[in-house]
Amino acid sequence: MGRNMSPRLRLLPLLLTVALAAHAQQPESPAPTSPPANSAMDGELFYQLLLGEFSTQRGEAGVGYSLVLDAARKTNDARLYQRAVEIALQSRAGESALQAARAWRQAQPASRDANRYVLQILIGLNRLGEIVEPLKREVALAEARERNLVIVTLPAYFARTNDKKLAVELLEQALADHLNSAQTGAPAWSAVGRMRLEAGDPSGALEAARRGQALDGRAEGPVLLALTLMSPQQPAAESVVRRYMEGRPQPAVRLAYARALLDAQRYAEAGAQVQTVTTEKPDHAEAWLIRGTLELQDNRLDAAEKSLLQFLDLMQSRRNAQGVEEPSRALAQAYLALAQIAEQRKDYKQAEAWLSRISSPEDLVRTQSRRAGILARQGKIDEARELIRNLPERSPADARVKLSTEVQLLRDNKRYAQAYELLAEVTQREPRDYDLLYDQATLAEKLGRTDEMERILRGIIAEKPDYHHAYNALGYSLADRNVRLAEARKLILKALEFAPDDPFITDSLGWVEFRQGNKSEALRVLQKAYRARPDAEIAAHLGEVYWSLGQREQALSIWREGLQLNAENETLVETLKRLRVKP
Repeated sequence: MGRNMSPRLRLLPLLLTVALAAHAQQPESPAPTSPPANSAMDGELFYQLLLGEFSTQRGEAGVGYSLVLDAARKTNDARLYQRAVEIALQSRAGESALQAARAWRQAQPASRDANRYVLQILIGLNRLGEIVEPLKREVALAEARERNLVIVTLPAYFARTNDKKLAVELLEQALADHLNSAQTGAPAWSAVGRMRLEAGDPSGALEAARRGQALDGRAEGPVLLALTLMSPQQPAAESVVRRYMEGRPQPAVRLAYARALLDAQRYAEAGAQVQTVTTEKPDHAEAWLIRGTLELQDNRLDAAEKSLLQFLDLMQSRRNAQGVEEPSRALAQAYLALAQIAEQRKDYKQAEAWLSRISSPEDLVRTQSRRAGILARQGKIDEARELIRNLPERSPADARVKLSTEVQLLRDNKRYAQAYELLAEVTQREPRDYDLLYDQATLAEKLGRTDEMERILRGIIAEKPDYHHAYNALGYSLADRNVRLAEARKLILKALEFAPDDPFITDSLGWVEFRQGNKSEALRVLQKAYRARPDAEIAAHLGEVYWSLGQREQALSIWREGLQLNAENETLVETLKRLRVKP
């Protein structure tokens, strides 16, 4: 009784149901001596099904398959066709499975399930040359209202196909009749574009996005494809996105654009997109969460708190309407952000109150890390480190968060040597973890070991030439020390090739321009950086340029703003001390 029934035995009641249902449909007659000649399911066929299933259970899959497929043909029952396919697949008889699926499709030409089995088995057998017709049929069999969705999902069939270039050709052949249609052209080109992207052809994917948008400017598929292409290497992709944004974009698409802008570190533009969503659709909860997170990043604590509380109110209304309360990672993110706001206000009791509302085990490490930060702010740095180190590690990501949190605690409390030693120990085991190596290099500079810093950064550049943070860090360090300025400028410009809109790299460029005596250009560049990202360190540099140009009021104003953003920023504090300024 306690043992689980085998999969095959569990299927036996289904066959009995099919057989009995078909048998029950026959007209009743008083004690017939033999089944009616036109019966879809007579006694003999009934027992044929049982024998087929028992044969399969005994390991005689070939016999079972033949009996069930024969019964399917006699009854024209889709469930029996499907069972025959499954028996063949379970016994790894791909050709037999294909034969059964094709027999099913021939008997029931309008069956989408039959056609999908044919399609999937052909792909599994790597007989890609035969799939164009089933792909066409998959689209043709779809109801008009869901046809576009079916077209967009066609690339999923090629997920395990190694020859992606061939997959592109086959998909284009299958969708040839739809690529120039006003009704289906946009989703068709979106599907082709995604397949081209998987085949390593981003230029072809961008062309597909453009052609899809030309057929239907309001379609979401082409713009979502363009969003995945947005990068310094594909600057033209954003033109597709912006063209769509000129109309009345869906909030979800606008938020996707905001995320792409965040990835590009274009924070001000991302914030503007999110603010538009919250204005046009104030009940969009996710938009308020993103808006609050961005406002917190800009140190606008009051605005961030208001946005995050609005998000919580909307989530509560949603729970009340649905009658179900489900744990949400988004809720945890909001609680963590609100705890950070309270912590920065030194309201540690309120910070703990927010943290206590997080119950999901997945967020334990992040929650305790925040608690450790609160302890460190109260001078309990050793207790904070112990809290972090005792946390369980459910995944490599948890271990990484623990390490980063401990390093940041030490850095914030100016224990640079301990932070450096901790990272050095880890990077010795993980010599190609470039993010940790980068952090180690910045700590080496804090310790005055500029030769060590340069060695680490040049090592990163040699092994990972697209790691733009290393170019920027080395270039900025040279500029800040006012040495090898031509080389510093070259390094920073290289970093900008990879991240042209990064406000912090732009700040580095402005600083090197200032060091080289190009004050007007330095002012222009630093103003651009500060507009894109109001930050205390950028404010320190911009203020010093104003000061050197004799624009003292502008300098004082910028420095005051910087102090409001972060009164503890080392660069800003050092600048004011060096210039003997009290804003």
